[in-house]
Amino acid sequence: MKRRISLFFVLVIVTSGYAFAANESIGERPIAQFEAQKLDELNEFLETTNTSSMVLMSNGEVVFEFGDIHQKHTIHSIRKAMLNSLFGIYVDRGLIDLDWTLGELEIDDIEPLTDLEKTATVRQVLQSRSGVYLPAAATSQGMLEQMPERGQHQPGSHYVYNNWDFNVAGAIFERLSGESIYTAFEREIATPIGMEEFEGRFSTVTDLENFEAVEELDGFYQYEPERSRYPAYHFRMSAYDMALYGQLYLNGGTWDGESIISRNWVDDSTTSYSVTNTYMDFGYGMLWNVINANESRPSRSFYHTGVGIHMLGVYPASNLVFVHRVQTETDYDFNQQNLYEIIGRIFGALKD
Repeated sequence: MKRRISLFFVLVIVTSGYAFAANESIGERPIAQFEAQKLDELNEFLETTNTSSMVLMSNGEVVFEFGDIHQKHTIHSIRKAMLNSLFGIYVDRGLIDLDWTLGELEIDDIEPLTDLEKTATVRQVLQSRSGVYLPAAATSQGMLEQMPERGQHQPGSHYVYNNWDFNVAGAIFERLSGESIYTAFEREIATPIGMEEFEGRFSTVTDLENFEAVEELDGFYQYEPERSRYPAYHFRMSAYDMALYGQLYLNGGTWDGESIISRNWVDDSTTSYSVTNTYMDFGYGMLWNVINANESRPSRSFYHTGVGIHMLGVYPASNLVFVHRVQTETDYDFNQQNLYEIIGRIFGALKD
């Protein structure tokens, strides 16, 4: 818990005091400017941290890079933010209704859902407020320790960061779209915004210790049939492609003048529906963590992290996308405290 609060604290600090006029359009925003000496110092610091790659992007341009920003590896929990865009597109097309219930979609599991659990809606699943507390693939010990007793909370009444919700969200998308998440993502997102490494290649992996089997893939399903019917859907992406994805959201869902995701969806899914930290005024939207705007922060920001620690942050007030990567597919040693230092150095290098 102390580590999470520390990250919240750093994110709050760096999202304060950088604002543009509310009526300023994306295209008119100047590229984020940095002090060259401080970026040199950031680069020197990164050399000591075991960061594998890092990107700062503004207006679609890389304004700082470290390491091999085109190397793909697993993004872990940031997979959830990737799924967000597909839901937005298919909701706007009328192919997915967020008010459909698990019962109506005939969602069940090894341990059958109760009648009450079946009343949870797709919207509540995306918000991680389904009230379904069942075993799930790719669930960490930390997540298990925070899991309430089954039936403790009614659907929609309580937020729990719960991989059952996230995995089922992927299954719901695939059932309603009729295709793989990875195939849809390549067509709907990767190709339109010019991702360079993501090609939609995927497989199923049963031995997570053998990453050689996935080194050419863009994603893979992790089944744990003793726990659940529903696999985790892992993405493998480069830092550069992740930054492009963040830029798409920074643009309000448009790319080169074309709407890829509706601005309404971007706004709705990066609005906080749950309080995750009262003191820091942080929340959770739909598959994104949210840093709320308040008296000390003129603009809402949003992000997702992944074990390692990987991070994708979108900071509209600073016109900036931040991506941090660690090579977690091999033995790695990254001190999480260094991420806080990196973030502080980034925003300390911004010119007024």
